[in-house]
Amino acid sequence: MSIEQAPQKTAPRDSTGFLDDFTTLSEFGHTPGGGVDRQAASEADHATRAWWAEWLTGNGFKVVTDSIGNMFGLLEFVRGAPYVLLGSHLDSQPLAGRFDGAYGVLSAGHAAREVARRVAAGEVEPKLNIAVVNWFNEEGSRFAPSMMGSAVATGKLALETALAVRDHAGVSVAEALQPVDTRPEQVRVATYGEIHIEQGRILENKGITIGLVDRTWAASKYKIRVHGAQAHTGATVMADRRDALFGAALLITAARELTEVLPDGMLHSSVSEMEVLPNSPVTIARLVEMNLDLRSPDEDVLAEANRLLDERFAEIEQRARVQIERELTHHWGLLAYQPEGVELSRDTASALGLSHTEIMTVAGHDSTNMKDVVPSVMLFVPSIEGISHNEAENTEASDSVAGVTMLTDVAARMVGGELWDGQSEYLLGPAKG
Repeated sequence: MSIEQAPQKTAPRDSTGFLDDFTTLSEFGHTPGGGVDRQAASEADHATRAWWAEWLTGNGFKVVTDSIGNMFGLLEFVRGAPYVLLGSHLDSQPLAGRFDGAYGVLSAGHAAREVARRVAAGEVEPKLNIAVVNWFNEEGSRFAPSMMGSAVATGKLALETALAVRDHAGVSVAEALQPVDTRPEQVRVATYGEIHIEQGRILENKGITIGLVDRTWAASKYKIRVHGAQAHTGATVMADRRDALFGAALLITAARELTEVLPDGMLHSSVSEMEVLPNSPVTIARLVEMNLDLRSPDEDVLAEANRLLDERFAEIEQRARVQIERELTHHWGLLAYQPEGVELSRDTASALGLSHTEIMTVAGHDSTNMKDVVPSVMLFVPSIEGISHNEAENTEASDSVAGVTMLTDVAARMVGGELWDGQSEYLLGPAKG
């Protein structure tokens, strides 16, 4: 990992009102612990979307919303030209932090507005138009899978499949989106840019302001079902028990222990979203369903983790007298962002005097879908103590403003035609069937 310490300049000042806007944005779905809770298409999310539409309209954007709920704000400079698209997401995890996703959406709006000012002032000669996006249901906390809006827009997930997904209360995506004026809108995109908090400690630990994302960690994600037999918690003798919850506990421990037997720091593992049936206080569980997630910056380490997990599954089935059913729901290797975008970002950070380094993303982002269809730039700003998906999530104000400045200059160069071959574009729109 190369670290480039740019010459120190005066810390960027917030002359655009970004921090004030961010304070206002953070009031939607605010929690007593200082975070937000605005899961996709919830009442809080709908209120946030309404505020954001008003902000966009008030700053001259044309606002459209597609059939899966992705919100676009469009500014046209060159009639008939495709768009440079900037954005992230406004939805959150339960009891989450204020920054994850929301920082990127508001940064996109401020960056696009400033690029428009530069175009009007003759400081940028546009070859492309500019747009901002609030992707629907990036988090996947209420409706699975995550990154739903960008997956539908890039043709990776069928619209009908996404709309039919139901939350734990039985509400479908289609029903939850009823208050939204959705239409079969399509947006022609030439390049994409996204900025996000790091959700890790690398930038903070090294005193670096901007992360230039060049790759994603490899990952394997599973839906796990541990099948046992329902029985009485008191009367059933221990030798006769086929306790699905006991088997699940052994599996959770095994997943964590993988991170200890493989090279330090090279594997992240987790188990989440557990459902236990019948979930009765006097009944041994007959079924446990949960998600299991393995991630690594090394594809060989990930392969070894999967192999070791296979061995542990067999041991757990025998010890707990259960059956483990495993469904691979997602798998990807080390996926690279376009190197031209990394170089553009490096050159921009150097020109701004912002320290920067190449960095990998462990988490998924909508840019991981977009980079597969158009040249894309992904940027990070530091997270304090690496805290994320937690009400304590935070980023220094100076880093937040620096990130907006960085995204603005990257976007201005893309509007001027950089990263674009002059012809290629992708028509974002819901996949059918």
